[in-house]
Amino acid sequence: MDRYDVLIAGAGPTGMVLALALAKQGARVCIVDQADGPGTTSRAMAVQARTLELYRPLGLADEVAASGRPNPCINLWVRGKRRARLSLRDAGSRLTPYPYVLIYPQDAHEQLLVRHLEAAGIKVWRRTELAAFEEKEDHVLASLRQAGGPDLQVEARYLAGCDGARSFVRRQLGTGFGGGTYDHIFYVADVQSRGQAANGEIHLSLETSDFVIFLGYDDQGRGRLVGTIRNEKGDVTDAAATLGFQDVSRRAMASLGLEVEQVHWFSTYRVHHRVSDHYRKGRAFLLGDAAHVHSPAGGQGMNTGIGDAVNLAWKLAAVVRGDAPDSLLDTYEKERIAFARKLVDTTDRLFSFVTAESGFADFVRTRIAPTFASAAYGIGPVREMIFRILSQTTISYHDSPLSSGVAGRVHGGDRLPWVLRGEVDNYAPPARVDWQVHVYGQAYPDLRAWCDRHGMILREFEWGPEHEQAGFARHAGYLLRPDGYVALCDPGASAQALEDYFCDLDYRRFRVCMPRPAVL
Repeated sequence: MDRYDVLIAGAGPTGMVLALALAKQGARVCIVDQADGPGTTSRAMAVQARTLELYRPLGLADEVAASGRPNPCINLWVRGKRRARLSLRDAGSRLTPYPYVLIYPQDAHEQLLVRHLEAAGIKVWRRTELAAFEEKEDHVLASLRQAGGPDLQVEARYLAGCDGARSFVRRQLGTGFGGGTYDHIFYVADVQSRGQAANGEIHLSLETSDFVIFLGYDDQGRGRLVGTIRNEKGDVTDAAATLGFQDVSRRAMASLGLEVEQVHWFSTYRVHHRVSDHYRKGRAFLLGDAAHVHSPAGGQGMNTGIGDAVNLAWKLAAVVRGDAPDSLLDTYEKERIAFARKLVDTTDRLFSFVTAESGFADFVRTRIAPTFASAAYGIGPVREMIFRILSQTTISYHDSPLSSGVAGRVHGGDRLPWVLRGEVDNYAPPARVDWQVHVYGQAYPDLRAWCDRHGMILREFEWGPEHEQAGFARHAGYLLRPDGYVALCDPGASAQALEDYFCDLDYRRFRVCMPRPAVL
C-alpha cells in the first residue's frame, strides 16, 4: 500500500498549487482527479496581485505574469458612454510589483501548473475518484476508484479536499455549508467584439440590472463576457441548460459600448454563496470551492482558493517534518474562514446592488455610482483601498495566534509591505520556502548569531526613506512566515524575542529556549 504525507482530492488550481507548495517543502503528496486532464475551458480568468506575490517563492509568478494580459484599468459604462476610468496601476504601483488584474484563462493556468508539478516529480492521477476515506489514529485510509482500473487503497497522514463546490470530502465530513443560491442565471462567453470597449481593458456596465462585465484578452476585441440572463418565463430550475447567447440582453451589450461579432464559447450556470462551517475536521481539510463559493463579482474565487493552499501548505509541511505540533494546523481555519465569510458577504452585497430591480436602484447605478467612483478614486487613500480590496493585498491575520508585536506601523499578521528601493526588492524570493527575518537597517550581532545557529534566513536592507514610508521601523526585526506574512514584529530585533516566539509556538526546529532574564 502506498503511503503519503498528504492526499489531495481535486486537481484544479487550488489542489495543484497545494501539491506544488508541499512538494517544494519536502512533503510527499498524491493528487487525484476524476477528469481526463486539465480543464479545456477558460472559466476563472482574473489572477489578482496577491496571488502573483504568493507565486514568487514557488517559481510561478514570472511565467504566469508573462503568459497573461495585465489589465491596468476598470471602466464603468452607462448608456453606451464611459463614465469613469479607474487606473489600477496608479493605485497599486507603490503597493505591489503587480499593480493590475492579470487576465489569464484557467485552462492555460492549469496546464502551466501541470508542467511545474511534473518538473517537481508529481503526476496527477487522472480518472481517479476518492470513493471513501476513514480516519485512523495517525493517518487517513482512502479508497480510490480508477476508471477502467482496479480500486486502490492509500494511506496519508492528512487529506485535503480541493474537490469543488459539490465536495465529496465535505459531505463525508458532515460540515454544514450555510448560505443560499442566487435567483439569477449567470453566463460566460468568450467572444470576438468591436467597439470602444474592445481595447483590452476591464469594462463594467452599470446601466441595467443585467450585470455584465467584459475582460479583454487583447486589444483586438477578444475577451470574456460575464453576466446574468433574465429568464422571462420566471422558471430558473431548468432554464440554464436551454438558454443561449441569443438570450443575453442586447441592451446590456449596447450599454457596454460593445458589439459582439462572434461567440467562441458560451455556458450558463447557477451561483451559490456559501461558506463551510469548518475548514478542518480531524485529519481532513477543505480548501477552495469545497470550503467557500460566491458571486463571480470581483474575480476573487480562484484567488481565494490559491490563498487557502499557500496558507495550509507550509503548516502541513512543518508538521509532517516534525518541526511543529499538530495544533499548528488549527490556525488554518482561524486565519482563512474569517476572510471567506467577509468575502462572501461583500460580494453578495455588491452583486445585489448591481442586479437590483427598481427605479431607485437604476438611479443609483446610473447617476450616483459613476460620479461617486470618479470622485472617490481621485483621493489617494481611497484609491489605494479600492485596489487593496480587489487585489487581496488587504488580507491580514491580526487575530491569529501566530501574530505578535508591532514595530513602526507594521503589525504581526500584516502582509509584508512591499518596497522597491533602487533595484532591491524585499519580495525577492529566498533560496527556499521557509521562515526568514528582515531587518531594515542593520541587524544586531546576537540576532545574526541566532540566525546562523538555526539556519534562519536573515535579510538586511539598507535603510532608506522608502522603508519609513512603508511603515517599517529602522533596525527593527520582522519575522516572516513561509507564506510571506509577518509573524513577529520586534522593535529591539533581539534573538531572545525570536526564541520566545518559537518556544511559545512549540516550533521544535527553532525551539532551544534560551534562559529568560530573571525577574527581580
